[in-house]
Amino acid sequence: MVKPIVIAMAAIPAIMAAFIAIPLLTQPEIPFSAANPYDRVEIEYTKHHLKKVSFGVTDRVGAQKTEILLIQNDGNLRYSVTEDGVPLPESTGQIDESKLKKLAALDDESFPIKEGVDEYQKSTVKITLNGVVNQIHWPEQNATEKFVPPIITMVESELNQIIDDIRE
Repeated sequence: MVKPIVIAMAAIPAIMAAFIAIPLLTQPEIPFSAANPYDRVEIEYTKHHLKKVSFGVTDRVGAQKTEILLIQNDGNLRYSVTEDGVPLPESTGQIDESKLKKLAALDDESFPIKEGVDEYQKSTVKITLNGVVNQIHWPEQNATEKFVPPIITMVESELNQIIDDIRE
């Protein structure tokens, strides 16, 4: 007959294996970081047309024109423009949810401005996903020595297309 101590010694590795295997088997297939229907996403896209103004001893960078596109969680759009300090009438519109989720996939990164650049466009996208804010700023490619990734230029062109559509 088998002694109880041998059974206990054989059961310990089996119990440890069960403690490891059960969480792996019960884990959901989709990770928690994936977008789901309950996520709350808001996107704010800001485009500044900047120009360096020299005052002799000091230089100052000022915005000639600022465009702001605000996309709410339900797809509602608000577009506003300020030109030379004067706000223009606001426009509204709507986009579909699939385009909203597609635009929300950006990471933080920094792009320093090259020396000697006097006029350039700087863009900002602020994404709020379930209360967590992620913001990225980038200039035109010719205003920085760092490579602006294609995902950023793709998101920029999508947002510019939305602005063009809402202007019409």
